Amino acid sequence: MTARAKPIALVITCEHGGNRVPSTYRSCFAKLRKLLDSHHGYDRGALRMAHELAARFDAPLFYSIVSRLLVDLNRSPGHQRLHAPAVRHLPADTRQVICARYYQPFRSAAENAMAVKIGRGRRVVHVSSHSFTPELDGEVRTADVGLLYDPRRRAELELCKTWQAALTARIPTLRVRRNYPYRGVSDGFAAFLRRRFAPKDYVGIELEINQRFALRGGKEWNAVRQAVAESLAEALGRTLD
Repeated sequence: MTARAKPIALVITCEHGGNRVPSTYRSCFAKLRKLLDSHHGYDRGALRMAHELAARFDAPLFYSIVSRLLVDLNRSPGHQRLHAPAVRHLPADTRQVICARYYQPFRSAAENAMAVKIGRGRRVVHVSSHSFTPELDGEVRTADVGLLYDPRRRAELELCKTWQAALTARIPTLRVRRNYPYRGVSDGFAAFLRRRFAPKDYVGIELEINQRFALRGGKEWNAVRQAVAESLAEALGRTLD
């Protein structure tokens, strides 16, 4: 890849960092504790990974610990899964308040921070930290780490290919796949930001880590997080320098 024209500014986000439900809305989830504690409620391990990436690269971190079941910060306004069924039945003005308090501040703060960096001549590399359940609807996921991107954006494609190779080199047994278990162009914060910022200014990657590592904990989980951070540093240096 040719030398980059702009210095990089890394920004980390974590849209599904926790399963907190504000007291005002707890009655909606009174019988849904197990759902809140599952992958439906939050992305286990994603916030820890996000914190470590932000610390490793001295990068700004934007995150939420409010459950995605109340409002999903990785969905576009109007998306049918912006709210869980327990919230969809609430009056429209109540749902608007929820978005105004918990959705819009997060999205605006992250987007505005990126716009400022781009306005100062930087190229934003946005890593959105997520995790996925090992099995969904009876289907076992065949990956340990997923890197999601828009293949039409050359910088995203090249960064993910290099990141995949660098990560696999560190842990050869790790199954690292691109645009799996989801498509990188599906509805999400990164997809929204691609419409906001040009390819020369914005590189958006969703990092997906199998939740089995966070569930088990221990040395393997520590090793995966360390390898993810180290391989990202290598990939940034090799593709965007």
